[in-house]
Amino acid sequence: MPGVRAGASSRPSSARPSVQDDAEAAKTQWRQVTDQLRPKVPKLAALMDEAEADVLAFFPKDHRPKIHSINPLGRLNGEIKRRADVVGIFPNEDAVTRLVGALLLEQNDEWAVQRGRYMSLETIAP
Repeated sequence: MPGVRAGASSRPSSARPSVQDDAEAAKTQWRQVTDQLRPKVPKLAALMDEAEADVLAFFPKDHRPKIHSINPLGRLNGEIKRRADVVGIFPNEDAVTRLVGALLLEQNDEWAVQRGRYMSLETIAP
């Protein structure tokens, strides 16, 4: 199997399901983005199909003002990209999964001890 190249990105401009007016519109947008990716990146589209229920976060309009920033997510994505660039070419997909999984576990631990800095369950409770 050929190596997986770091830094390769396929990000359609319409990938914004979390800003839709209702949950159904968000799901529809998610599926449209997945279908756009399917011809060029079938593995990613299949992964998105499997993960839809797990990752599609829908925030009602009343909760959106309570979400202060997406800066933590931007920093996390930047750190993943930085570490992937250091590696360069991964020998296989499992290597990518191990690196990203380790970074996500590390970040989860950091966010758990920074309780409430950006958003906690208590701040979004109705």
